[in-house]
Amino acid sequence: MASMMITRMCRGPTFQTLGSLQKLHYARNVPKNQTMVRLYASEGKDAAARAAARRATLKERVMQPTTGKPFAIGAGALAGASVLGVGALCYYGLGLSSGASIIDNATVWPQYVRDRVKATYMYFGGSVFITAASAMAAFRSPTIMKLVTRGGFMGILISMGAMVGTGILCQSIPYTSGLGVKQLAWVLHTATMGAVLAPLCFMGGPLLIRAAWYTAGVVGGLSAIAVCAPSEKFLYMGGPLAMGLGVVFVSSIGSMFFSPMSALGAGLYSISLYGGLILFSGFLLYDTQRIVAQAERYTTAPDMYGARPYDPINSCLSIYMDTLNIFIRIAVLLAGGGGQKRK
Repeated sequence: MASMMITRMCRGPTFQTLGSLQKLHYARNVPKNQTMVRLYASEGKDAAARAAARRATLKERVMQPTTGKPFAIGAGALAGASVLGVGALCYYGLGLSSGASIIDNATVWPQYVRDRVKATYMYFGGSVFITAASAMAAFRSPTIMKLVTRGGFMGILISMGAMVGTGILCQSIPYTSGLGVKQLAWVLHTATMGAVLAPLCFMGGPLLIRAAWYTAGVVGGLSAIAVCAPSEKFLYMGGPLAMGLGVVFVSSIGSMFFSPMSALGAGLYSISLYGGLILFSGFLLYDTQRIVAQAERYTTAPDMYGARPYDPINSCLSIYMDTLNIFIRIAVLLAGGGGQKRK
Protein backbone atom coordinates (compact mmCIF):
# COMPACT_ATOMS: atom_id res chain seq x y z
CA MET A 1 0.00 0.00 0.00
CA ALA A 2 2.84 2.38 0.76
CA SER A 3 4.42 1.73 -2.64
CA MET A 4 1.09 2.48 -4.31
CA MET A 5 0.83 5.80 -2.47
CA ILE A 6 4.35 6.78 -3.59
CA THR A 7 3.51 5.82 -7.16
CA ARG A 8 0.36 7.92 -7.12
CA MET A 9 2.26 10.90 -5.69
CA CYS A 10 4.81 10.62 -8.51
CA ARG A 11 1.95 10.72 -10.99
CA GLY A 12 0.26 13.63 -9.28
CA PRO A 13 -0.53 17.11 -10.64
CA THR A 14 2.96 18.58 -10.08
CA PHE A 15 4.85 15.99 -12.08
CA GLN A 16 2.15 15.92 -14.76
CA THR A 17 2.35 19.70 -15.20
CA LEU A 18 6.11 19.55 -15.70
CA GLY A 19 5.62 16.85 -18.30
CA SER A 20 3.09 18.96 -20.18
CA LEU A 21 5.47 21.94 -20.28
CA GLN A 22 8.18 19.76 -21.73
CA LYS A 23 5.81 18.56 -24.44
CA LEU A 24 4.90 22.14 -25.28
CA HIS A 25 8.56 23.23 -25.41
CA TYR A 26 9.74 20.53 -27.80
CA ALA A 27 6.72 20.63 -30.18
CA ARG A 28 8.23 23.44 -32.32
CA ASN A 29 7.25 21.95 -35.70
CA VAL A 30 3.62 21.34 -34.71
CA PRO A 31 0.99 24.06 -35.09
CA LYS A 32 0.08 25.80 -31.85
CA ASN A 33 -3.56 24.76 -31.85
CA GLN A 34 -2.67 21.09 -32.52
CA THR A 35 -0.17 21.13 -29.65
CA MET A 36 -2.78 22.49 -27.27
CA VAL A 37 -5.32 19.90 -28.42
CA ARG A 38 -2.87 17.07 -27.67
CA LEU A 39 -1.97 18.67 -24.35
CA TYR A 40 -5.58 18.96 -23.25
CA ALA A 41 -6.31 15.39 -24.41
CA SER A 42 -3.38 14.08 -22.38
CA GLU A 43 -4.51 16.04 -19.34
CA GLY A 44 -8.04 14.72 -19.78
CA LYS A 45 -6.89 11.09 -19.90
CA ASP A 46 -4.79 11.54 -16.76
CA ALA A 47 -7.66 13.24 -14.98
CA ALA A 48 -9.96 10.37 -15.93
CA ALA A 49 -7.39 7.85 -14.64
CA ARG A 50 -7.11 9.71 -11.35
CA ALA A 51 -10.87 9.82 -11.02
CA ALA A 52 -11.11 6.09 -11.68
CA ALA A 53 -8.43 5.44 -9.06
CA ARG A 54 -10.39 7.51 -6.55
CA ARG A 55 -13.52 5.54 -7.33
CA ALA A 56 -11.76 2.23 -6.59
CA THR A 57 -13.48 0.55 -3.67
CA LEU A 58 -11.73 -0.55 -0.51
CA LYS A 59 -12.31 -4.18 -1.47
CA GLU A 60 -10.54 -3.70 -4.79
CA ARG A 61 -7.56 -2.10 -3.05
CA VAL A 62 -7.06 -4.78 -0.42
CA MET A 63 -7.66 -7.64 -2.86
CA GLN A 64 -5.20 -6.44 -5.48
CA PRO A 65 -2.03 -8.58 -5.96
CA THR A 66 0.60 -8.06 -3.29
CA THR A 67 3.98 -6.57 -4.10
CA GLY A 68 5.70 -8.74 -1.49
CA LYS A 69 6.42 -5.75 0.71
CA PRO A 70 4.62 -7.18 3.82
CA PHE A 71 7.00 -10.15 3.79
CA ALA A 72 10.03 -7.89 3.41
CA ILE A 73 8.86 -5.78 6.36
CA GLY A 74 8.25 -8.91 8.45
CA ALA A 75 11.68 -10.33 7.64
CA GLY A 76 13.27 -6.99 8.54
CA ALA A 77 11.42 -6.87 11.87
CA LEU A 78 12.52 -10.43 12.63
CA ALA A 79 16.14 -9.58 11.79
CA GLY A 80 15.99 -6.55 14.07
CA ALA A 81 14.52 -8.60 16.91
CA SER A 82 17.28 -11.20 16.44
CA VAL A 83 19.98 -8.55 16.67
CA LEU A 84 18.31 -7.15 19.79
CA GLY A 85 18.19 -10.62 21.33
CA VAL A 86 21.87 -11.29 20.66
CA GLY A 87 22.73 -7.90 22.16
CA ALA A 88 20.63 -8.62 25.24
CA LEU A 89 22.31 -12.01 25.66
CA CYS A 90 25.75 -10.41 25.51
CA TYR A 91 24.75 -7.57 27.85
CA TYR A 92 23.11 -9.69 30.54
CA GLY A 93 25.44 -12.65 30.06
CA LEU A 94 28.47 -10.50 30.80
CA GLY A 95 26.84 -9.28 34.01
CA LEU A 96 26.58 -5.65 32.92
CA SER A 97 23.13 -5.14 34.48
CA SER A 98 22.86 -3.80 38.01
CA GLY A 99 20.03 -5.99 39.33
CA ALA A 100 20.34 -9.48 40.79
CA SER A 101 19.65 -12.15 38.17
CA ILE A 102 17.97 -15.51 38.57
CA ILE A 103 21.39 -17.17 38.53
CA ASP A 104 22.47 -14.96 41.43
CA ASN A 105 19.33 -15.74 43.42
CA ALA A 106 19.62 -19.46 42.70
CA THR A 107 22.62 -19.69 45.04
CA VAL A 108 20.36 -19.00 48.03
CA TRP A 109 17.28 -20.94 46.93
CA PRO A 110 15.86 -23.41 49.44
CA GLN A 111 15.64 -26.99 48.25
CA TYR A 112 11.89 -26.88 47.54
CA VAL A 113 12.37 -24.06 45.01
CA ARG A 114 15.05 -26.06 43.23
CA ASP A 115 12.75 -29.10 43.16
CA ARG A 116 9.89 -27.04 41.71
CA VAL A 117 11.96 -25.60 38.89
CA LYS A 118 13.46 -29.01 38.14
CA ALA A 119 10.04 -30.69 38.04
CA THR A 120 8.69 -27.96 35.75
CA TYR A 121 11.39 -28.43 33.15
CA MET A 122 11.15 -32.22 33.41
CA TYR A 123 7.47 -31.97 32.53
CA PHE A 124 8.39 -29.55 29.75
CA GLY A 125 10.83 -32.07 28.26
CA GLY A 126 8.23 -34.81 28.62
CA SER A 127 5.64 -32.63 26.86
CA VAL A 128 7.92 -32.12 23.87
CA PHE A 129 8.72 -35.85 23.69
CA ILE A 130 5.07 -36.94 23.89
CA THR A 131 4.04 -34.38 21.26
CA ALA A 132 6.72 -35.56 18.83
CA ALA A 133 5.86 -39.23 19.37
CA SER A 134 2.14 -38.53 19.00
CA ALA A 135 2.68 -36.57 15.78
CA MET A 136 4.66 -39.42 14.21
CA ALA A 137 2.08 -42.00 15.29
CA ALA A 138 -0.81 -39.88 14.00
CA PHE A 139 0.97 -39.33 10.69
CA ARG A 140 1.00 -43.11 10.18
CA SER A 141 -2.73 -43.40 10.92
CA PRO A 142 -5.01 -42.67 7.92
CA THR A 143 -8.02 -42.23 10.18
CA ILE A 144 -6.40 -39.57 12.38
CA MET A 145 -4.86 -37.78 9.38
CA LYS A 146 -8.22 -37.66 7.65
CA LEU A 147 -9.69 -36.08 10.77
CA VAL A 148 -6.98 -33.47 11.41
CA THR A 149 -6.60 -32.49 7.73
CA ARG A 150 -10.30 -31.94 7.26
CA GLY A 151 -10.75 -28.53 5.71
CA GLY A 152 -13.36 -25.88 6.23
CA PHE A 153 -14.71 -24.21 9.32
CA MET A 154 -15.81 -27.49 10.89
CA GLY A 155 -12.29 -28.94 10.69
CA ILE A 156 -10.82 -25.84 12.32
CA LEU A 157 -13.49 -25.93 15.02
CA ILE A 158 -12.81 -29.60 15.83
CA SER A 159 -9.05 -29.09 16.05
CA MET A 160 -9.31 -25.97 18.21
CA GLY A 161 -11.95 -27.61 20.40
CA ALA A 162 -9.73 -30.62 21.02
CA MET A 163 -6.68 -28.51 21.91
CA VAL A 164 -8.52 -26.02 24.10
CA GLY A 165 -10.73 -28.64 25.75
CA THR A 166 -7.90 -30.96 26.79
CA GLY A 167 -5.85 -27.95 27.92
CA ILE A 168 -8.61 -26.66 30.17
CA LEU A 169 -9.18 -30.16 31.56
CA CYS A 170 -5.49 -30.57 32.37
CA GLN A 171 -5.13 -27.20 34.07
CA SER A 172 -8.33 -27.51 36.11
CA ILE A 173 -7.26 -30.69 37.93
CA PRO A 174 -5.29 -30.15 41.16
CA TYR A 175 -1.70 -31.34 41.07
CA THR A 176 -0.50 -34.31 43.09
CA SER A 177 2.94 -35.88 42.91
CA GLY A 178 3.32 -39.25 41.28
CA LEU A 179 1.04 -40.75 38.62
CA GLY A 180 -2.49 -39.45 38.99
CA VAL A 181 -5.42 -37.95 37.12
CA LYS A 182 -3.50 -34.73 36.54
CA GLN A 183 -0.66 -36.56 34.83
CA LEU A 184 -3.06 -38.55 32.65
CA ALA A 185 -4.80 -35.35 31.55
CA TRP A 186 -1.38 -33.84 30.78
CA VAL A 187 -0.49 -36.82 28.57
CA LEU A 188 -3.87 -36.54 26.82
CA HIS A 189 -3.36 -32.84 26.13
CA THR A 190 0.18 -33.13 24.79
CA ALA A 191 -0.75 -36.18 22.69
CA THR A 192 -3.68 -34.23 21.23
CA MET A 193 -1.36 -31.39 20.34
CA GLY A 194 0.90 -33.84 18.55
CA ALA A 195 -2.02 -35.29 16.56
CA VAL A 196 -3.17 -31.82 15.49
CA LEU A 197 0.38 -30.93 14.40
CA ALA A 198 0.87 -34.21 12.49
CA PRO A 199 0.27 -32.58 9.05
CA LEU A 200 3.61 -30.79 9.53
CA CYS A 201 5.22 -34.14 8.74
CA PHE A 202 4.34 -33.56 5.09
CA MET A 203 7.21 -31.06 5.07
CA GLY A 204 9.66 -33.91 5.39
CA GLY A 205 11.87 -35.25 8.15
CA PRO A 206 15.09 -33.36 7.28
CA LEU A 207 13.32 -29.99 7.29
CA LEU A 208 11.58 -30.69 10.59
CA ILE A 209 14.85 -31.81 12.16
CA ARG A 210 16.46 -28.53 11.07
CA ALA A 211 13.48 -26.63 12.46
CA ALA A 212 13.81 -28.53 15.75
CA TRP A 213 17.51 -27.64 16.05
CA TYR A 214 16.82 -23.99 15.25
CA THR A 215 14.00 -23.97 17.79
CA ALA A 216 16.29 -25.49 20.41
CA GLY A 217 18.82 -22.73 19.73
CA VAL A 218 16.19 -19.99 19.96
CA VAL A 219 14.63 -21.40 23.13
CA GLY A 220 18.03 -21.96 24.72
CA GLY A 221 19.20 -18.45 23.89
CA LEU A 222 16.01 -16.81 25.16
CA SER A 223 16.08 -18.89 28.34
CA ALA A 224 19.68 -17.81 28.92
CA ILE A 225 18.64 -14.17 28.54
CA ALA A 226 15.79 -14.66 31.02
CA VAL A 227 17.98 -16.23 33.71
CA CYS A 228 20.87 -13.78 33.23
CA ALA A 229 18.66 -10.67 33.31
CA PRO A 230 17.38 -9.16 36.57
CA SER A 231 14.91 -11.63 38.06
CA GLU A 232 11.76 -9.58 37.29
CA LYS A 233 12.98 -7.68 34.26
CA PHE A 234 10.48 -9.16 31.80
CA LEU A 235 7.47 -9.59 34.07
CA TYR A 236 6.19 -6.13 33.11
CA MET A 237 5.67 -7.38 29.54
CA GLY A 238 2.47 -9.29 30.36
CA GLY A 239 0.05 -6.57 29.25
CA PRO A 240 1.73 -5.68 25.92
CA LEU A 241 2.22 -9.35 25.11
CA ALA A 242 -1.47 -10.07 25.73
CA MET A 243 -2.47 -7.28 23.35
CA GLY A 244 0.01 -8.53 20.76
CA LEU A 245 -1.43 -12.02 21.11
CA GLY A 246 -4.85 -10.66 20.20
CA VAL A 247 -3.45 -9.05 17.06
CA VAL A 248 -1.60 -12.20 16.00
CA PHE A 249 -4.64 -14.38 16.71
CA VAL A 250 -6.95 -12.21 14.62
CA SER A 251 -4.34 -12.11 11.83
CA SER A 252 -4.01 -15.89 11.91
CA ILE A 253 -7.77 -16.34 11.62
CA GLY A 254 -8.00 -13.73 8.87
CA SER A 255 -5.18 -15.28 6.85
CA MET A 256 -7.28 -18.45 6.56
CA PHE A 257 -9.94 -16.62 4.58
CA PHE A 258 -7.82 -14.31 2.39
CA SER A 259 -5.37 -15.40 -0.25
CA PRO A 260 -1.72 -14.64 0.61
CA MET A 261 -1.38 -13.40 -2.97
CA SER A 262 -3.61 -10.41 -2.16
CA ALA A 263 -2.45 -7.25 -0.40
CA LEU A 264 -4.64 -7.86 2.67
CA GLY A 265 -3.91 -11.59 2.84
CA ALA A 266 -0.15 -11.02 2.57
CA GLY A 267 -0.26 -8.45 5.37
CA LEU A 268 -2.24 -10.73 7.68
CA TYR A 269 -0.04 -13.72 6.88
CA SER A 270 3.12 -11.70 7.54
CA ILE A 271 1.80 -10.54 10.92
CA SER A 272 0.83 -14.09 11.85
CA LEU A 273 4.17 -15.56 10.77
CA TYR A 274 6.87 -13.01 11.56
CA GLY A 275 4.93 -11.11 14.21
CA GLY A 276 3.96 -14.37 15.89
CA LEU A 277 7.58 -15.54 15.99
CA ILE A 278 8.67 -12.29 17.66
CA LEU A 279 5.67 -12.35 20.00
CA PHE A 280 6.17 -15.89 21.29
CA SER A 281 9.87 -15.21 21.76
CA GLY A 282 8.83 -12.39 24.07
CA PHE A 283 6.35 -14.71 25.81
CA LEU A 284 9.18 -17.20 26.43
CA LEU A 285 11.18 -14.51 28.25
CA TYR A 286 8.13 -13.56 30.29
CA ASP A 287 7.03 -17.13 31.11
CA THR A 288 10.54 -18.24 32.11
CA GLN A 289 10.82 -15.52 34.73
CA ARG A 290 7.21 -16.05 35.80
CA ILE A 291 7.89 -19.74 36.48
CA VAL A 292 10.81 -18.87 38.73
CA ALA A 293 8.80 -16.18 40.53
CA GLN A 294 5.98 -18.64 41.20
CA ALA A 295 8.39 -21.32 42.39
CA GLU A 296 9.83 -18.86 44.90
CA ARG A 297 6.52 -17.49 46.21
CA TYR A 298 3.88 -20.24 46.06
CA THR A 299 2.93 -22.13 49.18
CA THR A 300 3.63 -25.82 49.64
CA ALA A 301 -0.03 -26.61 50.48
CA PRO A 302 -3.44 -24.92 50.17
CA ASP A 303 -3.70 -22.10 52.69
CA MET A 304 -6.68 -20.75 54.59
CA TYR A 305 -7.71 -18.63 51.60
CA GLY A 306 -7.84 -21.62 49.25
CA ALA A 307 -4.73 -20.74 47.27
CA ARG A 308 -3.36 -23.69 45.33
CA PRO A 309 0.18 -24.94 45.86
CA TYR A 310 2.75 -24.75 43.09
CA ASP A 311 1.75 -26.77 40.01
CA PRO A 312 4.73 -27.74 37.79
CA ILE A 313 2.47 -29.09 35.03
CA ASN A 314 0.47 -25.89 34.65
CA SER A 315 3.69 -23.89 34.81
CA CYS A 316 5.38 -25.93 32.08
CA LEU A 317 2.44 -25.62 29.69
CA SER A 318 3.20 -21.93 29.14
CA ILE A 319 6.75 -22.42 27.88
CA TYR A 320 5.59 -25.58 26.08
CA MET A 321 3.07 -23.59 24.02
CA ASP A 322 5.65 -20.88 23.37
CA THR A 323 8.07 -23.48 22.06
CA LEU A 324 5.46 -25.10 19.81
CA ASN A 325 4.51 -21.77 18.27
CA ILE A 326 8.16 -20.91 17.64
CA PHE A 327 8.80 -24.33 16.09
CA ILE A 328 5.80 -24.12 13.76
CA ARG A 329 6.80 -20.71 12.43
CA ILE A 330 10.44 -21.68 11.95
CA ALA A 331 9.33 -24.77 10.03
CA VAL A 332 7.07 -22.68 7.78
CA LEU A 333 9.90 -20.22 7.11
CA LEU A 334 12.29 -23.04 6.24
CA ALA A 335 9.67 -24.48 3.90
CA GLY A 336 9.58 -21.19 1.99
CA GLY A 337 6.36 -19.90 3.52
CA GLY A 338 7.74 -16.45 4.27
CA GLY A 339 6.92 -14.99 0.89
CA GLN A 340 10.03 -16.09 -1.00
CA LYS A 341 7.95 -18.13 -3.43
CA ARG A 342 5.25 -15.54 -3.81
CA LYS A 343 7.30 -12.71 -5.17
